[in-house]
Amino acid sequence: MNAPSCRSPLAWETLTAYWLGELDPAEAEHAEEHYLGCAECSRRLEQLAALAHGVRAQARTSGVDMIINDEFVRRLKQDGLRVREYHLPRNGSVNCTVAPEDDFVVARLDAPLAGVQRVDMLTLDSTGHIAARQQDVPFTADNGSVVFAAGIDKLRALPASTFRVRLLAVDKDGDRTLGDYTFNHRPYAYTP
Repeated sequence: MNAPSCRSPLAWETLTAYWLGELDPAEAEHAEEHYLGCAECSRRLEQLAALAHGVRAQARTSGVDMIINDEFVRRLKQDGLRVREYHLPRNGSVNCTVAPEDDFVVARLDAPLAGVQRVDMLTLDSTGHIAARQQDVPFTADNGSVVFAAGIDKLRALPASTFRVRLLAVDKDGDRTLGDYTFNHRPYAYTP
């Protein structure tokens, strides 16, 4: 026998915000009361949890670069994963590496994001040419940064090298540079 359909299902955005702990207490209580009494919305929340688990597993094993948020980083740490973090000020640089025990490497790029509608992220090669462009990357203007996790297997395989990332504000008038960030990568050197 099938459960009756939900007459007023919670929106995916609400379920996602609930899962991430981003709802205010009253909204969270309402969402929780609803999904606890609704088989369909409970199933959808379980699907969301399975998707989140799959994304984490994929990120750990595949070496995929991805834009993430502070909550994702917090949950990684909460799950006991080792996260190496680099915080770069606007137009800053960092000496960086990845240790054998690291599960994730995260870079937080500070930028003036107030009033920005769209952000693109460029990866520049050693000569300054665009190697890759990620369009419309997620960001939260409130925290003033874009957070990304670099593919850990790819980082481990890198020789000593320098590369740059550029954040662009994109609007009807074109592209405007928000900041340039330089990564001076060195392979991990164990010192007892």
